[in-house]
Amino acid sequence: MNAFSPLPNAFAPLPLAARPLETDVAGFRDAMRQLAGGVTVITAGIGEDRTGLTATSPTSLSMDPPTILVCINRTSSAFPVIASYRHFAVNLLAADQQAVAENFTGKGGLRGAERYRGAEWTTLQSAAPILEGALAAVDCEVEELIERHSHVIVLGRVVAVRNSAKAAALVYWRGGYDALDAAPASISLAAGLAAY
Repeated sequence: MNAFSPLPNAFAPLPLAARPLETDVAGFRDAMRQLAGGVTVITAGIGEDRTGLTATSPTSLSMDPPTILVCINRTSSAFPVIASYRHFAVNLLAADQQAVAENFTGKGGLRGAERYRGAEWTTLQSAAPILEGALAAVDCEVEELIERHSHVIVLGRVVAVRNSAKAAALVYWRGGYDALDAAPASISLAAGLAAY
């Protein structure tokens, strides 16, 4: 083979392993808990059909066009609503909105539209619920749903954005909530340069 042989097609599907790997699921879960993340509430639906969930995994996929990616468990009550309404919003929570985050985890048995209690909501372009007072809200129309394993990867085309002047974010790390703001001590703590 000469030095100029073409590389294999990078987009060709890779063969699956002949036998499943023995994965330490608990160890993997613990490893992922080391990744601090901004807390968001993913919302969808209208009126009594509204539902949603708390997540730390939304990701910016593209700036041109603006596109965001969220992963939703197939068994989540939010998935059929997102699939039906073809919209969702990613609400990035401020440090003073932990109660909203807990509502959307289903704490206390809250379901569907009950999760919206105790906060003010509005809509932008897609009609997905937008949290008043959030650090930011990204309003999306569903572009594509990709089913993989236990989850569905939801690609959302951004149709509207709202930012606020709040300075402190709600973050989640090692199973607990904390605040992250622009104060030097907070930045040092987040960077691992300071201890509690």
